[in-house]
Amino acid sequence: MRKTYFTPGPAELYPTVEQHYRDAFDQQLGSISHRSQKFRDIYKHTVEQLRILMDIPESSGIFFTGSATEIWERIIQSTVEHETFHLVNGSFSKKFYDFSNELQHHAHKFEKPFGEGFDYAEITVPEYAELICTTANETSSGVQMRPAEIHKLKRANKDKLVCVDMVSSAPYPDLDFNTIDSALFSVQKSFGMPAGLGCWIANQAMLDKASKILESGASIGTYHSLPSLWKNYEKYETPETPNVMAIYVLGKVAEDMNKIGVSTIRKETEKKAKVLYDFVEKSDYLDIFVKNPEHRSQTVVVVNVNEKSPADIIKQVQAEANMVIGSGYGSFKDSQLRIANFAAVNLEQVEQLIDVLKTI
Repeated sequence: MRKTYFTPGPAELYPTVEQHYRDAFDQQLGSISHRSQKFRDIYKHTVEQLRILMDIPESSGIFFTGSATEIWERIIQSTVEHETFHLVNGSFSKKFYDFSNELQHHAHKFEKPFGEGFDYAEITVPEYAELICTTANETSSGVQMRPAEIHKLKRANKDKLVCVDMVSSAPYPDLDFNTIDSALFSVQKSFGMPAGLGCWIANQAMLDKASKILESGASIGTYHSLPSLWKNYEKYETPETPNVMAIYVLGKVAEDMNKIGVSTIRKETEKKAKVLYDFVEKSDYLDIFVKNPEHRSQTVVVVNVNEKSPADIIKQVQAEANMVIGSGYGSFKDSQLRIANFAAVNLEQVEQLIDVLKTI
């Protein structure tokens, strides 16, 4: 019997993913050249579908890497000479900050306790920061930063680049890509695919900054520097042999989502999140971790567990319903649960999960 995964990544596969991979094998896409017209057509199709799904303007480039973690590094390498600024409220936003330090830049941060979110009005950006790094959804703590707050942050700092990590929420956040400069995600969460592909969206301002740094004689990396990726992207090619099959499947999943409509996916996501949060509010052994409703993630629901073992709950849910939920992250492993609310799971499955949790 197949399991249903409510884990925050890797997660439940999108319902059409297996068939798309079968089609990819039937077409022998694992053997084609990334310099072939067949691959260019695949790249172009995926870009076109992502533009429709996430309302990405033609002026922004869309690039593929091995992971979202790699993109953190490439963004900093390509667009920062001296200083970055990071909003940190969990393990992954902290890693983004750490990368800047490791790349020997002056990294500033505005840090909040695990589980708390950010509003624009409380943020002061350092004068000389070149890049502002935000997280639309902090996977470790279940905190979101609302798109409106990110947009305000950019409008108040037009001379700085703003990057949004949307790894565990894309395509849910309704980001204005005519306002922000860059965003990134990976496919093993809300897109419901096997891991192994990162997607980087960047605008002309990002490319201009990278080109300026390169012209100064400084190093911005090699094959996956932004100018290198952009030059190849203009031909719908990549600098190196990429994960062709994953790029193909991502395009097909985005096409499937477009048939549903991103507005419908967002409404369904919010409806499922409300059902989960409403259940937790009434539970006698679970508490909602993120106290401010405006900051609660819609795609990763994090709950405190009282007087019970999260590991025992995970084991019991799997035994009784063949459903897999996630543990808390890091030091919160023994006190929290993380329940993914991605597009691959439907309302009926969420309700089935709740029915099992009610019996514990």
